[in-house]
Amino acid sequence: MKRFSFFLIIIFSALNLFNLSFAFDSYGLQPLAPNGIFSTFSAESLSEKKFSFEVASERSKEPDFYRFTLKGAYGITDRIECSATVPYVLNLDGAYDGFEDISFGIKHRFYDEGKHGPSLAYLINASVSTGRDKITSNGGYGAGIIVSKRVGPFKGHVNLFYERPGTSRLDEDLLLSAGIELSAAHNFALLAELTTRKKLHNADEAGKYKQMEARFGVRVKTTDSIYTTFGAGLDLKNLSPEYRLMFSVTFLTPSEKKKIKKIYEEE
Repeated sequence: MKRFSFFLIIIFSALNLFNLSFAFDSYGLQPLAPNGIFSTFSAESLSEKKFSFEVASERSKEPDFYRFTLKGAYGITDRIECSATVPYVLNLDGAYDGFEDISFGIKHRFYDEGKHGPSLAYLINASVSTGRDKITSNGGYGAGIIVSKRVGPFKGHVNLFYERPGTSRLDEDLLLSAGIELSAAHNFALLAELTTRKKLHNADEAGKYKQMEARFGVRVKTTDSIYTTFGAGLDLKNLSPEYRLMFSVTFLTPSEKKKIKKIYEEE
């Protein structure tokens, strides 16, 4: 508990060192704990016929808004998982409120982690527009590769995704993110992530970063089937970053308890 409190103090102290600015970002498909960091997916997936559900909230500054999100995932097999993300934005000055694009995806782990090699998976996603021009992209689709590797108490993940929005006024994007999870205790992990978003095929601004953000947080295994995550993000692109505070609770299908067989010897 002391480690947990100390880490939170570091995060919120760091936020006060920066002038705050914000550029609204699209949310898209997001991972559910514990198979991912904040926006970085892990190659791990739910076991067959297992289900997880997550409730998340986010508070950002300038413009002032809240984002509330429902997420769900289901293990089709031990290697294939489908998931969905439904975000809702509440803007405090009333400029825009409503649902963002609703996203769906399928992740397939096609190579398991070995002694030296990582585990590999690919993800295909699509989104459905809700009709709100200011906070949606009129749907879209994308695909990418996920690489994960465990080294001692560390888990590392790298994602590379291509995304194409449903409207021509928006740019095609290349997303690169990397995340690290440190198991500080059996029920407590420290999280760190760097996520970037680059424009593609734009004659004037091709290759320029639209987003570059560092995120830090903690994840607590509250029970065998509940995870609670706290986090904060700092925008690195404009050198006077936005901040965002994140909180989520994830519920997993309880794992089956193994029955212990007792063997009695006759005297």
